[in-house]
Amino acid sequence: MSESTILYPVSNTSREEFLAKKKRQKQFITGMRLFILIFILGGWEIAARCHLIDDFIFSSPTRILKVMVQMAADKSLFYHIGITIGETLISFILVLILGTFISMLLWWCHSAADILEPYLVVLNSLPKTALAPILIVWLGNNMKTIIVCGVTMAIFSTIINLYTAFIHIDSDKLLLIKTLGGTRKDILRYIVLPASISAIVSNLKVNIGLCLVGVIIGEFLAANAGLGYLIIYGSQVFRLDYVMLSIIILCILAMILYQLLAFVEKRYHAKH
Repeated sequence: MSESTILYPVSNTSREEFLAKKKRQKQFITGMRLFILIFILGGWEIAARCHLIDDFIFSSPTRILKVMVQMAADKSLFYHIGITIGETLISFILVLILGTFISMLLWWCHSAADILEPYLVVLNSLPKTALAPILIVWLGNNMKTIIVCGVTMAIFSTIINLYTAFIHIDSDKLLLIKTLGGTRKDILRYIVLPASISAIVSNLKVNIGLCLVGVIIGEFLAANAGLGYLIIYGSQVFRLDYVMLSIIILCILAMILYQLLAFVEKRYHAKH
């Protein structure tokens, strides 16, 4: 009997055991996540019904569900969700375009990058809530202010991260294209940008959450619709059901948007 006929069955068995172990681990993780969610919601509901907490202040899952059904029936819930999603996506697209373009300009002109670096670091570290009142004065109490709030939340970190990725490209590749007579434009087009796709996609996964945060901050101050507005309105009229429902929807939106970008990243890596 040859050596190959002995090894292959062992290899196949080991592979099946490994896949089965991974499947059991995945099922365990999913089960624990569901258990924690049910435990939190169940404990919250029991605490409210047993008057361990004041359901007027803390609300409860059943009260939130009732409000959600009511708002879904008159379609106001979908209107507020649509406004927030639209503002977030516009901010996200602007951050992607502006951040990539400015990073390319800084890579092209290293002197400008050296000059602007401290200012970018300061602006990135600045609490963006401090800019919101100024934006309202400059741009008015409208959707434009909210979108700019979303952009400012993510644009500076995007520029810094992408510029850092651009300047840390493999030096051997740069030397090769220079040796072949490539211009700076060729280096950017054929080396820098393709090699930085992973960094760009990773930044997108962070930016979608930052843009959502910026939009909510803007809606707190300058909106008459959206989930941020619903939170402020609910707190002002003591309808904490509105507040908790909006927060839960924001958590779901953030998870969905992140998972969509994670799926895009996974597909990209699978093709490359």
